[in-house]
Amino acid sequence: MLSTTRYLSKKAATGLIALTLGLLPLTATAEGGISIQGTRIVYPAGAKQTTVNLSNSSKTDTFLVQSWVENADGKKSQDFVATPPLYVSKPENGNTLRLMYTGGKLPQDRESLYYFIAKAIPSVSREATEGKNSLILASANRIKLFVRPAGLKPALAEAPEMLTFRKSGGQLEISNPSPYYLTLTELKAGSQKMNTVMVPPKGKTSVAWPASSNVSYRTISDHGALTPVITRSVN
Repeated sequence: MLSTTRYLSKKAATGLIALTLGLLPLTATAEGGISIQGTRIVYPAGAKQTTVNLSNSSKTDTFLVQSWVENADGKKSQDFVATPPLYVSKPENGNTLRLMYTGGKLPQDRESLYYFIAKAIPSVSREATEGKNSLILASANRIKLFVRPAGLKPALAEAPEMLTFRKSGGQLEISNPSPYYLTLTELKAGSQKMNTVMVPPKGKTSVAWPASSNVSYRTISDHGALTPVITRSVN
């Protein structure tokens, strides 16, 4: 799936402009658009700030970019400040934002989950919309933001091997004893593909389970790479 920005004409009251926000993946369209470098942000707990790089790959379009942070429930959070929160991105240009944690104390034995959002509103000339009823569609990129305390053990590279799987009725219960959020992709029950799922640190999640005696999966690293395939028996 691609991040999209589109312009549509629609019969409506004169001068009506609607902004529709779509939370879409990170890759810019072939025509160009705003994208975020990386697939996730790791914020070291206790750090004063970290940076996020965004780029405008369009050769012609200028965007107004608005950024903010949401909590794990998808609600806007005041725990982070994004600077600048609003800026103009010129064609084929890059920008660096600063993220600063200003919230309260978080758990020190595991990661905490947030989401970073960058919404791009396309710039349209007055001549292009004058005398017309216009619908302007904005797009938004949304990536995971993990606050990671220092000194977590074991190392992240060891965490995928720690997952355990158990059948419970028609559900597969996935347990994650590690202190990290783990995203399982290419998840299969035998040869049957299953949806990608994220398991919280020191927690569990359940998914529908077709009959099989084993499961295979890969996880996603800090840099967006896939770890080697792991196969486990299901108890």
